[in-house]
Amino acid sequence: MKSKKEMLKSTIPAPLWSVLRGLNRFRYNLNKKLITKYGSDSVYLKYLFKSKIGYKLNLRNPQTFNEKLNWLKLNCRISDYTVMADKYAVKSFVSSRIGDEYVVPLLGVWNSFNDIDFDSLPNQFVLKCSHDSGGVVICKDKSTLDKDSAKKKIDSCMKRNFYKQSREWPYKNIKPRIIADAYLDDHTGNELRDYKFWCFNGKPKYMYCTIKGENIYENFYDMDFNIVGINHGFPRFTPEFTKPDNFELMKNLAEKLSEGIPFVRVDFFNVEGRVYFGEFTFYDWGGVRPFEDGWDEKLGKLIELPSKKVRR
Repeated sequence: MKSKKEMLKSTIPAPLWSVLRGLNRFRYNLNKKLITKYGSDSVYLKYLFKSKIGYKLNLRNPQTFNEKLNWLKLNCRISDYTVMADKYAVKSFVSSRIGDEYVVPLLGVWNSFNDIDFDSLPNQFVLKCSHDSGGVVICKDKSTLDKDSAKKKIDSCMKRNFYKQSREWPYKNIKPRIIADAYLDDHTGNELRDYKFWCFNGKPKYMYCTIKGENIYENFYDMDFNIVGINHGFPRFTPEFTKPDNFELMKNLAEKLSEGIPFVRVDFFNVEGRVYFGEFTFYDWGGVRPFEDGWDEKLGKLIELPSKKVRR
């Protein structure tokens, strides 16, 4: 059975159809620019949500996982969240909660790339921006580091306000800084493996292991490390991961760090028998990643929203 779009297309001459498609694309791009620049957070999120998820964002009575994450963006704004999203400030926060031994060693912090004293850094290190997501430069050998390329990437990240992408409020007021972290290697031959715990109201319920290289893989498990069929668009890695020796420790640390928060993802690295905190993420994939097999609704039931707006 043909869709409405296919039926309409069959009744319109091809040249006219191409013109109409072009006009529709122009209108879409214009609306996107106007809403991005002038729209309120709620207007922008409704537009983004529908374009990414495919159904309308219900902010009055949110039910799904993605709906509730977007409700939290607008209605649960706590100053500690900005500290927790700041890749520099969060080190002190985590240290005070669970101890220095779980914090990746800091090698330096600067306000601009030109301020970095590369001579003072070890042969291997990681550069990242305090206020951004994804802007990382991994140096495995300082003698071969392409500083021009690294500067271009870091300078671009320093100009970006990650908040604007999907209105993730905690990023909005983070001071842009460049930090250098110690280089960690789990000897898997891939990028450092993440163990990401989804915590609902201070209780870890699910987690996933992720590998990011040429392709992204996500394997979800429950808190007994049984395989869970959660899928939001990425293939599972095969063979399945084995339960890490420090799994229970990571689970307990995730519970301590997520206490009192409706939803937060707590990430860890497990390197040579030691656990290191990775980052907090309050709105996994920006709250705009579709799920399969009804998991959007199932996971939504696990988030208990505050009865009213929270500002503190």
